[in-house]
Amino acid sequence: MKKPTAAYIHIPFCSHICYYCDFAKVLLEGQPVDDYVEAVISEFERYEIPKLRTLYIGGGTPSVLSVKQMKRLLSGLTASLDLSKLEEFTIEANPGDLSEELIAVLKDSPVNRISLGVQSFNDKMLRRIGRTHSSRDVDLALERLKSAGFQNVTIDLIYGLPFQTLEDVKNDVDKFLSLDLPHVALYSLILEDHTRFMNMQRSGMLHLPNDDKNADMYEYIMGKLANSGYQHYEISNFSKPGFESKHNLTYWDNEEYYGIGAGASGYLDGVRYKNHGPVHHYLESENKRVSEEKLTKREQMEEEMFLGLRKANGVSIAKFDEKFALKFEQVYGKVFNDLQKTDLINFDGDRISLTERGFELGNEVFEQFLID
Repeated sequence: MKKPTAAYIHIPFCSHICYYCDFAKVLLEGQPVDDYVEAVISEFERYEIPKLRTLYIGGGTPSVLSVKQMKRLLSGLTASLDLSKLEEFTIEANPGDLSEELIAVLKDSPVNRISLGVQSFNDKMLRRIGRTHSSRDVDLALERLKSAGFQNVTIDLIYGLPFQTLEDVKNDVDKFLSLDLPHVALYSLILEDHTRFMNMQRSGMLHLPNDDKNADMYEYIMGKLANSGYQHYEISNFSKPGFESKHNLTYWDNEEYYGIGAGASGYLDGVRYKNHGPVHHYLESENKRVSEEKLTKREQMEEEMFLGLRKANGVSIAKFDEKFALKFEQVYGKVFNDLQKTDLINFDGDRISLTERGFELGNEVFEQFLID
């Protein structure tokens, strides 16, 4: 059986907790970080992975690891890999963590892509959402990365933040464009359970832009980035040609991947699984998985559509027919015919994709592909 060519490594430690974040994370202080790094390497080794096309270390905040811990993690993960096959190796980082020493460790490893959690260039906004870095930290981190030779750097930005105006969004986009970076992920704020923002919302203390203002922000972002040479290749992601996230395309192409670390999710042999989330449970458990779900053919087809339609190039009907040994027309003929009467999808004879309006109303389109 063909092995996956992508792996995700989760580092759950953070120096602080942002007000909007619901990812698997824990405050760094007092945690058994050295033991955790060894456990992650051990879990990785159990899969006996000979080669990968993409490797992604996310969090949490991987950059809170010490120089020694980072060096051990990177060497442990790549010791047995055929590095000639590793096309993209990404690590997430907080701008305030990127010391020259840490960047030197990254440069001396196969890491070739850095993802910076910027969220906004407005210092007041950063404080409002619980971030501890400043816009100056971002500039300094980018200067150091450029000096070290890192060309493939992406940043995350969020819009629809408390008290944020369209002018604020324009300033963030203009600042991003001035940096001439090859990639940006631009997300609308989503309120998640078990976050400070959700608690504030429930108590009436969170003042967010309304739907019309959010739509104005979205439309401005789409137009400005497109006119500046960035391809809108996925609902929330924009890149210069050739700088699309190869790792994330694994998810959107509905391909299998290894998920390693506390709280990590993976997809192997038709099974979606999740590891123990609490760090101590993860360390103490011989079987790292806390749940497994064997997907039915129906669920696999639904995911093929939900995930594939997130991409600008959408879903190939020919590939769907081959993958599931079932004609697309038999499964989704009526849905497809109905959607063709709207301005939400494009069709070129094989590929179904979302229009810009379809991207904006993505969830409404995805719902149409649920199979009764």
